[in-house]
Amino acid sequence: MKRTLLVLAVAALLGGLPATPASAEQPGADTFDDYLAQAWEGTGVPGLSAVVTHHDRIVHASGHGHDADGGAITEHTPMRVASVSKSFTATAVLTLVDDDRVALDEPVVSYLPEFHMADERARRITVRELLNQTSGLSDTAVDIAAAEEATSLSEYVAALRDGTLAADPGTRWEYCNVNYELAARLVEVVSGQPFGDYLRERVFTPLGMSSSAVDASEVTPALGHNSLFGLWFPRSELEGFLDNGGAGGVVTTARDMGRWLIAQHGHGPAVVTPESLAELHRPVTEAEYAMGWGRQRVGERDLLVHSGNLFTYTAVQAVDPDTGWGFAVLVNGAGLYDDAYEVLTGLVELSQGGTPDALGGSRQVVELVLGLLALTATGLGALGVVRAGRWARASGSGPRWWLGVRLAGVAVPVVVLAAYPDLASVLMNGRTVTWEQLTYFALPLTVTLALAALASVATVVARVVALRSVGSAR
Repeated sequence: MKRTLLVLAVAALLGGLPATPASAEQPGADTFDDYLAQAWEGTGVPGLSAVVTHHDRIVHASGHGHDADGGAITEHTPMRVASVSKSFTATAVLTLVDDDRVALDEPVVSYLPEFHMADERARRITVRELLNQTSGLSDTAVDIAAAEEATSLSEYVAALRDGTLAADPGTRWEYCNVNYELAARLVEVVSGQPFGDYLRERVFTPLGMSSSAVDASEVTPALGHNSLFGLWFPRSELEGFLDNGGAGGVVTTARDMGRWLIAQHGHGPAVVTPESLAELHRPVTEAEYAMGWGRQRVGERDLLVHSGNLFTYTAVQAVDPDTGWGFAVLVNGAGLYDDAYEVLTGLVELSQGGTPDALGGSRQVVELVLGLLALTATGLGALGVVRAGRWARASGSGPRWWLGVRLAGVAVPVVVLAAYPDLASVLMNGRTVTWEQLTYFALPLTVTLALAALASVATVVARVVALRSVGSAR
């Protein structure tokens, strides 16, 4: 949910690179483990797990920290990986393409006749456009809140009936979870199986990902966490994000992600053909988004990347097609700062023989500043109430319009709080943001704004009351 994702893919590279012999410069498991232990301590997250692969082998997989019950996080600890799930969903669709049961450039309605929208252009959306996120679907044009109340993928699709498109299909890239929920439903309808069953049968099981699922009743994830001014506490995930969907439903482990990353280099069991693997990684439009992967500059490397944030979890995966390295980082917490991505950058640098900077402090500094602002706002509010009488006596003789301006100035934090979800939506490229969501990963900022608004209201009310009292006395 947090970065514009970009993609790198060349079919010849992804078809399988020859193994590179180990060299003295190549980091070993101990190097990665030492870095991850330091990263966990530096970032201060409750727990993280990570895996590093090179061509056809897992170089290192480990976990650090604890879960909500105090148990140790290991490379076998299941966690939600949020939007990293999209690459799995796209792969499931491509298996149907390989079986000649789906064609990428056919309209979605050819396979999913239940898909209807108030906008006739929706009938032209192709399967490829869903996976490339160029369908014209947007959070701004459909009722996301209604869709997320659905308890099944079929109900989700039905909730889109009154929606419209924000652009003609194929003309604009826009990240929207609806694309991948539709893709998951397409898999269900074409295969005749629940999405989770199909993903397990055609992707997880062939790759040996025995601890992965899109159903939390099959694989129970560690409880996620949120941070408030530096203190982490466990929280259940938002109900609207607990469905078994294709946009963010996968639960997996670092060890299983290692097998998945190896497959992205064309090694191990092949769940799709080399041609389909290249298609999954091929960028489109100026966004260079492919199918659940994106090209992004990480340090000095152009990598295939996709990250995810599910409000109490963060995750990121990356593959370097040129060197054969793969990386995944899973964190059982989410805050205003993406610690998982920061850890990933260090792993990438290590793989290239570099020495990463010490991690930690970024999130803590942000939350410390917000905490100080919250205390300051509270103190100013209390001072404003205490000194309301003095302010009224000094200002009561002035023109009313000037008093109104001064009171309005004090009320600015209230206006900011009222516009908070809309402002957050703008910062997240138009994605729908609800008040409930803002009480999760953005909790420190939400509390700070709420306290500032409360202090503002208290000051304004106290001054108005004091003005009336001064007026009556005169």
